Amino acid sequence: MKRYLAVLQLLWGAAIAAELEYRINFILATLTSLGNLAGSLFSLFLFYRTGYTFQGWAWEEALIVLAIFTILQGFSSTFLAPNLNSIVNHVQQGTLDFILLKPISSQFWLSSHTLSPWGLPDIIFGGILIGYAGGRLSLTPQDYLLSAIPLLFGLASLYSLWFMLGATSIWFVKIYNVTEVLRGLLEAGRFPIVAYPVAYRFFFTFVVPVTFLTTVPAEAMLGRVELGWVIGAGGLALSLLYIARIFWNFALRFYTSASS
Repeated sequence: MKRYLAVLQLLWGAAIAAELEYRINFILATLTSLGNLAGSLFSLFLFYRTGYTFQGWAWEEALIVLAIFTILQGFSSTFLAPNLNSIVNHVQQGTLDFILLKPISSQFWLSSHTLSPWGLPDIIFGGILIGYAGGRLSLTPQDYLLSAIPLLFGLASLYSLWFMLGATSIWFVKIYNVTEVLRGLLEAGRFPIVAYPVAYRFFFTFVVPVTFLTTVPAEAMLGRVELGWVIGAGGLALSLLYIARIFWNFALRFYTSASS
């Protein structure tokens, strides 16, 4: 573990140094994040402006869901997209050969070899929005900590799904559209799951687990989540992590080296 942490420190240090050569990008990313958040707030406001509320969700409570979604979006832009989207390029260009020869787990390297600080504005704005809504709801520090557990489970599930989609490039090579479809489906997480019809709720819970990404952590923060949902989120995260590992090893059996 110590060796992996040392490697991670070197990789991320080099990635940040390279990205900081284009500092204007951070300003553009901040403006983009602010614009996206404003658009999301406006969409949510359209539902609540006439007194309508999602079943069991007041305005400030719905803001918690949106804030968690924004944080997840920032996490994806910072860690997942820069790493996992590059799997396709490595397969296309044959550079996956060099990664497989490294004396380190190929899944670990592909999942963490770089990062993009341009997703940090989303994380910051999401945190500010949680602080605002939490203050209006008189939430305590303990309430915030309670939501951290299901949120971590949600991050693990999101990573696993994204990684498995990236691994399918070994067969299909060009899968950029598939990852964009996943990102599009995850957009449903900006609203509480009760905002959708029953059929969609089933899909976003048991097929694409959007419910476990935003709604369950929000309900945990609000102190009204059932223990079964948290256990389910944990079970789903661990299962997907295990499946992702097995799936990657299985996919490598079909990888044709660029030198073969």
